[in-house]
Amino acid sequence: MRYVISEYAHDACPLLRDFLIYMTTIRGKSPKTAFEYFLDLRLFLRFIKIERGLAPRDVPLEDISIFDVDETLLRSIRLTDIYDFLTYIGEQRPTQANSPATDYGLSPISRARKVSSLRSFFRYLTDKIHVLDSNPAGGLELPAKPKELPRYLTTDDSIHLLESIEGKYAERDYCILTLFLNCGLRVSELVGLNVTDVREGTLRVRGKGNKERMLYLNEACEDAIAQYLPKRITPHESDRSALFVSRNRNRINVQTVKWLVKKYITAAGLDPTKYSAHKLRHTAATLMYQNGVDIRTLQNVLGHARVDTTMIYTHIADQHIREAAERNPLAHMTRGKKASPSGEGSQE
Repeated sequence: MRYVISEYAHDACPLLRDFLIYMTTIRGKSPKTAFEYFLDLRLFLRFIKIERGLAPRDVPLEDISIFDVDETLLRSIRLTDIYDFLTYIGEQRPTQANSPATDYGLSPISRARKVSSLRSFFRYLTDKIHVLDSNPAGGLELPAKPKELPRYLTTDDSIHLLESIEGKYAERDYCILTLFLNCGLRVSELVGLNVTDVREGTLRVRGKGNKERMLYLNEACEDAIAQYLPKRITPHESDRSALFVSRNRNRINVQTVKWLVKKYITAAGLDPTKYSAHKLRHTAATLMYQNGVDIRTLQNVLGHARVDTTMIYTHIADQHIREAAERNPLAHMTRGKKASPSGEGSQE
């Protein structure tokens, strides 16, 4: 999918369109990020129109236009309206709009992204173009995110995953999973790779905010790429530069990559509800850290803007250290006890 503002601006009110242009041209946000802002803010403004009686309640949200949203409506928005919206997406918003078996209520991470979009939009309206006298989202806090250590595959799991790859597009799929497991790429970074990004043992990666970083390819990656390129499908002219190409001769997209990873996760006998394409990024990071890569180097490899984001992988290592201590057969032996043959302490 191309994230060009002109392609979806027909459904954006002028002030929202101007905000999206500001975010890309002045703030340097990527077109993909701007598109995510658009989706979040369009949902919010559709909700507000229904709450204000400006759209029928029996009309699906997806059918409500926000092109007519103006300064008057935006000036009427209060913090309580935003709280109502967050309650709606946290309890009533379907997680999969087109599925009859969908769950309801977006995750804290999804809600946090929408809060971030709202805060940026209202800050722009208040501080940059002075449409609003006061910022209704000024005191809005991000929803608390559950603190969970990222799941990852063991070395043996990773080997089984790579060995499970077969079929017509085996060389392509093997190359994709090899890059995930060795380079720690984000899915969006992988699908954005071009043939010219592979050069003399290095890989140029475009990360968040269009920031580029250079990664060195190890033997496994170079071999996987060398085996894939002769089998690469000739793409349509519009996607001629894409490294990874779909069977339809287009640049492979995010959803296809996520699907094929799930397919091979299942084929390897692993739980597809626990592991995903993003978990392969966690796997690469964790295995590198456990095998001696220092945290600053790992930060550069992963493309993290802040080292504290990378520090989560040190917590994984700490957890393993704690588990190792607990598994020692003497772990539960105290004075007055002796270790049983099974390793459990028994009272004298």
